[in-house]
This record gives sequence, C-alpha cells and structure tokens, in this order.
Amino acid sequence: MWLKTAYGILIPFAGTALGAACVFFMRGELGKKANRALTGFASGVMTAASFFSLILPAIEQSESMDRFAFIPASVGFILGILFLLLLDMVIPHMHLDKSEEGPESKLKKTTKLVLAVTIHNLPEGMAVGIVFAGYLYGNQSVTFMSALALSIGIALQNFPEGAIISMPLRAEGMPVGKTFLYGVLSGIVEPIGALTAIFAAGFFLPVMPYLLTFAAGAMFYVVIEELIPEMAEGEHSNIGTVCFAAGFVLMMALDVGLG
Repeated sequence: MWLKTAYGILIPFAGTALGAACVFFMRGELGKKANRALTGFASGVMTAASFFSLILPAIEQSESMDRFAFIPASVGFILGILFLLLLDMVIPHMHLDKSEEGPESKLKKTTKLVLAVTIHNLPEGMAVGIVFAGYLYGNQSVTFMSALALSIGIALQNFPEGAIISMPLRAEGMPVGKTFLYGVLSGIVEPIGALTAIFAAGFFLPVMPYLLTFAAGAMFYVVIEELIPEMAEGEHSNIGTVCFAAGFVLMMALDVGLG
C-alpha cells in the first residue's frame, strides 16, 4: 500500500520533469497561442480535479451532517484560498505572464519565476497527499484508483508548467542543463508537500473533509489568479477556452472512469 502511494505521489513530479525536458528538443520561447493553449488545458484539469477528486468526496464524507454537509467543504475551501493568498503576498515572485514592470527586486527574474511555479505546485502536492492519505487510512470514499486519477491529472497539467518555466529561460540564453534543472526543481515541492500532507492527515482524520477542500481552494486560487488571466490574455483567446474544456473533460473522465 505504501509502495503504491510512493509511486502515486511521484507521478505529478514526473510530469513537471518531462515538461522541463522540452528544452532538449525545442528552441526558443513558447508562442503566445501555444502558451494560452497549454495554460487553458492546465486550468481545465485543475478545475475538474478540484471538484471531482476533492470537493465531492469531502461533501460525501460529511453526509452525516444532513443539510449542513456543505459547511466543512465551504470552510476548508475558503481557508485554502486564504492560505495561497497569504503565500502570494509574503513570497516575492513573478506571475506566469512574466509582465512584471518597475524596478527589479533583489531577486533575479529567473528565481522569481521558479518561485511562482513552486507556489503553484504546493497545493497540487498537498491535494495528492491528502487524497492518498484517505486511501492509506481506510477512508471508504477514497480508492487507490481515484487517488491515482488525481495524480495522473495533475501530471498532465504539470507537463505544460514544466515547459512554461524552462523554455523562456532557455530563450534568454541560459544553458540547457540549467534550464532543465530549474524546471525540475520547481516541481520538487510536490512530493514534499504530498508526504507532509499524508503524515499530517494521520493526526487529523476527523477533519479530512476540511483538508480535501483546503487543497481544492488552494488549487482554485492558482487557476483564478494566474492561469485563467494568462489563458485569456490578448486577442483571439478562444484556443485557451477550447483547451480548458478539453482539460476539464479529460480529468473528469479520468476521475469517473478510474474512481
């Protein structure tokens, strides 16, 4: 059981590493259309994963509260939003559109970009860890296949994130090996966050619905604050909308089909 969990929490990290590996096969920065398409796809996957893999199981686990079953999900969701908002305010970083203007901070642009993606990967790692914790500790509403579906879905949306961070750095003249390393390091927080969530959840099983929707809220914050604005930027942004729908449907199919 623990071995399968170890494989499961490493799948999203592998998605980031594979995306970062694009620097070995492609040159230059991603075009605007490609960037919007990949960001839209990632947004759709994260939205569906948050709803089907986190929010719905949390509500199901609170059914004993009858008509008040929405309370744990609501509280956890809001706390997740506030947690990412706090991180966004405290940790200096660039947004994914890299359009930050004004005087340079003491941190280099590249470091700030890595911090941005790392902040986004944290709630994803937490989400995977919390769902696998439910599986490990015998929660009936969470199966290994449903946890695996979430891992695969997040790995799919991590692939474009790995490319989005590595390709611009390569275009600026950074060596291939270093850009790949930056991309990989941005995803290392996911297995760390997952393991932390797994061990913490063992002590907080009664509040599992709050933990599940906490992760969902954090993921929604990333989608609303970063990914959707990037997806819709500029003219002719329909490609982002179409890819959002594709990502949502794919993640929904994975969750329902495997869960």
